[in-house]
Amino acid sequence: MKSREEGFFYVHPQNRFWKVTASVFGEDVPKTIDEKKSFLLRNHIALWDVIGSCEIDGSSDSSIRNVSVNDIKTILETAGIQAIYLNGIKAFQLYQKHMLPVTGREGICLPSTSPANAAWQMDRLVREWRVIADI
Repeated sequence: MKSREEGFFYVHPQNRFWKVTASVFGEDVPKTIDEKKSFLLRNHIALWDVIGSCEIDGSSDSSIRNVSVNDIKTILETAGIQAIYLNGIKAFQLYQKHMLPVTGREGICLPSTSPANAAWQMDRLVREWRVIADI
């Protein structure tokens, strides 16, 4: 919900996305939206939401219903995307269901950086997410 309010990705301070990706690339964790945008550009990362709109209770992935997906086709045709990584199983499932038939490009599921994925400690997340730096 915090990210929707702020209009940018992974804004909630408990989400570990920025800590994990900064660790993967050996950088300081970006704090502001401008710093995050610079970090993404510097490391050749494009962020995109599978879901364009939906009904959701708070931030609970299990409550997602009435999904409308974002169109990724134009981005893939123009931006030279080399790999598609999905942050967590729900994003992966939605991508597989709605976008794989359109794009024909497999997505790679990475463990969620959400605090709800408490079974995955930071060091384990970073090890799994290192694959994004291998492109």
